[in-house]
Amino acid sequence: MAELGDMLFLIVTFAVLMFAVGKVAFKPVSKMMTDRQDKITNDLDYADNARKEAADLAAQRQDELKNSQADALKIVNSAKENGEKQRQALLTQAQTEVSTLKQNAQTDIDQAKQDALADAKNVVAELSLAIATKIIGKELSASDQQQLIDDYIKGLGDTNGTN
Repeated sequence: MAELGDMLFLIVTFAVLMFAVGKVAFKPVSKMMTDRQDKITNDLDYADNARKEAADLAAQRQDELKNSQADALKIVNSAKENGEKQRQALLTQAQTEVSTLKQNAQTDIDQAKQDALADAKNVVAELSLAIATKIIGKELSASDQQQLIDDYIKGLGDTNGTN
């Protein structure tokens, strides 16, 4: 029986000790475990949210990159179009200037031709007058001079036309 009393004493002591440990140590240990589990859960949630934000930012950056590439392509195309327009404008301007220069040159040529003909007419008139004066032996009137000049030029024109 002594053994039964010792056994009963051990059981009661164990129960009291378990009760005391449960009251004193179990609650703080349990709270510490719960807090640790909550912290781990929060850290996992935070990591998951951070991963989602990173994925969203990566997608946003990818979209911005595509938009930037599209904008760059638009700028390049616009620059090409502007360059082509400027080239066409310069080409048109150059053609206009060439045409104007040709017209001015033709006008100058025509004027030089008329001046040369007028000078030739005056020289011919002076020579004709000198020859006629020597042949006839008298001075001709202005109308006679003009008639001789016109006849001579007409004769020159007929001679040049038949060559």
